[in-house]
Amino acid sequence: MSTVIEQPVEARLVAAAPRMPNIPATLHYDRRDPFAVRMTFPAPATLEGVEVCWTFARELLAAGLHDAEGHGDVRVRPYGYDRTVMEFHAPEGTAIVHVRSEEIRRFLRATSDLVPAGLEHRQLDLDHELAELMRDA
Repeated sequence: MSTVIEQPVEARLVAAAPRMPNIPATLHYDRRDPFAVRMTFPAPATLEGVEVCWTFARELLAAGLHDAEGHGDVRVRPYGYDRTVMEFHAPEGTAIVHVRSEEIRRFLRATSDLVPAGLEHRQLDLDHELAELMRDA
């Protein structure tokens, strides 16, 4: 069984210069880091011209489908039934994208099939992680 899920999604940039209304992005999930998801934007879609990857809680993405969530660098909220707004805040500025909610739901179903919500802790090897920390100390 695969330990990684990657799903392309189409994001609609709400605020951008130059205007790029639709950009490809990819949602990633790795059961070795079971609490997190990543969203990657390709280099042509960023102001810096380099690929940008944001990592945030899977729980934030799921909760943001129903209510406004997040107080930090990543914020997620519903926009009607069929769209979800994702805000990415950085010192360089803020990117706001709309993603089809069904694409996010499909991604979350796949992650839940791999690691059910609430059972993420079973994927962690805390003894190994502690040994790695102690070795570096």
